[in-house]
Amino acid sequence: MLELQSVCVEFSTEGGPIRPVDQVFLTINQGERHVIIGETGSGKSVLLMSILGLSGGNVTGHILWNGKELVGLSPKVYNQIRGKEIAYIPQGNSSGFNPLMRIGTQIAESLRIHLKLGRAEAHTYAVDALRKLDFQEPEYWVSRYPHQLSGGMKQRALVAMGTIAGGQLLLADEPTKGLDEERRGDVINLFDELSRTFTKEKISLLCVTHDLYFAKKIATHIHVMYAGQILESSSCEEFFWSPLHPYSQMMINSLPEHGFQYPKGFAPSQEEYDGLGCRFAGRCPKAQAGCFRAKPPVLAAGERQVRCHHVSQSR
Repeated sequence: MLELQSVCVEFSTEGGPIRPVDQVFLTINQGERHVIIGETGSGKSVLLMSILGLSGGNVTGHILWNGKELVGLSPKVYNQIRGKEIAYIPQGNSSGFNPLMRIGTQIAESLRIHLKLGRAEAHTYAVDALRKLDFQEPEYWVSRYPHQLSGGMKQRALVAMGTIAGGQLLLADEPTKGLDEERRGDVINLFDELSRTFTKEKISLLCVTHDLYFAKKIATHIHVMYAGQILESSSCEEFFWSPLHPYSQMMINSLPEHGFQYPKGFAPSQEEYDGLGCRFAGRCPKAQAGCFRAKPPVLAAGERQVRCHHVSQSR
């Protein structure tokens, strides 16, 4: 369905080019739910934007959507894919809405653009979409403005807006950000039910988040991103049971049940990336001299992959 091959995103700056996304490989099949976890600044959101053709940088490598190359695609053709085939839920449950337009109008917009439905028919579909997402009195809420909805309601309305035109792949950026525990639970249930709520075919998901609890609940696959690179990819069960990369292990240890043992130190700046061996070496408790000099290999272990000198030497 979606395949990323050696994807890089480069931006020009006064100090020279930087690559917040560097050599990313990832494959998503129908019905799979992939979650990318990592710190702020690791490149997660830029990667999502590159898939949509909206990163603003120079994208190289290959982004294949059902076998079709998206890198270099014209804006006109890309517009036929965004919203209809690949849907997107932006970070923050308020920023995705125009505050001056009614919720129903915004949800129905993709139906009018992509499926050429009339205003009345698209409105009916918008009401039905909110009803499927457990809105009480959806006929009332479609006529409301974004500021009149709670955080959880806005998040569900964003999902309706992203999936109403029948998207096969849903991209979501921090869908639980800013939500309390109850509303976060609602979003978890919502994502868990997407496939049987909207289409006969299962919707695939690519989500980026800081929320490990959310990732554990909804993911089939986990990818750990750090300093622009994927350090580990595995099934969700394997990741939470036996993480391979030292950074992954430290992330698991940061959970409350493990005593909040968070990784100390800071990620390198993007200007430093090219001069580093392993980009995590400066914070890694297992780092050796060679880790600082040589770039780590990507080791394949069954369906798992890990980018680490230490893991490759110990297996």
